[in-house]
Amino acid sequence: MRTTSRLRRPSDRARRGVVRVTAATVLGCATAALVLTGCSLEYREDICSGGEYPVTSIGGTGSACVPDGERPPQGYTRYPEGKVPQQVDDKWDVYWRTHMIDEKGVVVDVPEGGVDVPEGG
Repeated sequence: MRTTSRLRRPSDRARRGVVRVTAATVLGCATAALVLTGCSLEYREDICSGGEYPVTSIGGTGSACVPDGERPPQGYTRYPEGKVPQQVDDKWDVYWRTHMIDEKGVVVDVPEGGVDVPEGG
């Protein structure tokens, strides 16, 4: 009768060593990826949802989002071409905090004391 030797399984100690090396490698790769990508993982919130476009209030710094294909509501107008904010805190979002479009359609600085907002508005 022929006997075969038992298959040897790695000991628990050896398995733990492999797990530690694997975990260290994964952690090292993740850290390297974060360092190499820098700020590209930064989340930027869109000004409007998909299917909408941003508009600004006339004579103020307020804004709203309007469904594509619809006209801006009374008291609002489209931003000038090339000066439309896309994400919160982008170049144009910051710009429109200190600028506004007046009743004549001219871009002007917001007055130093801010814009008077009518009661209830």
